[in-house]
Amino acid sequence: MTFIENLLFPISLYAALACGLLGGLFFAFSNFVMNALSRISPASGIAAMQSVNITVLNPLFLLLFLGTALLCAVLIVFAVLRWQQPYAGWFLAGSLFYLIGGFLVTMGFNVPLNNALAVVDPVRPESSQVWQNYLSTWTSWNHVRTICCLAAAALFIIAAWRHA
Repeated sequence: MTFIENLLFPISLYAALACGLLGGLFFAFSNFVMNALSRISPASGIAAMQSVNITVLNPLFLLLFLGTALLCAVLIVFAVLRWQQPYAGWFLAGSLFYLIGGFLVTMGFNVPLNNALAVVDPVRPESSQVWQNYLSTWTSWNHVRTICCLAAAALFIIAAWRHA
């Protein structure tokens, strides 16, 4: 076995755990956090989400979120180079689910929505409509992230099993 082959199990284990953890985090937001925020006043909900969006940008979360994207890129290269192996397609699929449905959806949809919410003054009357639109759109995209991250985790588990 090559050096890279020896690293494949720990990389796939990290990718599966990270995607599962991120999927669980996104699930929590879709399932109850956003519902809870929708039940309080718009001003309070906006202020709470603005705070969440600031505190999420911490080294541990960024390592998890960006590190998983980097490992998925490595796994794509590995899958292409080992395409004839029975596990290659599973690694490719898992990586694409995370990169497209987890990472790119976050960067292309959720982050711009968060950035737009960051400049909203929670006490202005028009902020209520902004908040309602944010809740609906952000949560819909969050459902996509949840499903894609959990699918990626499952695909990485299958890939690791096929590799073993």
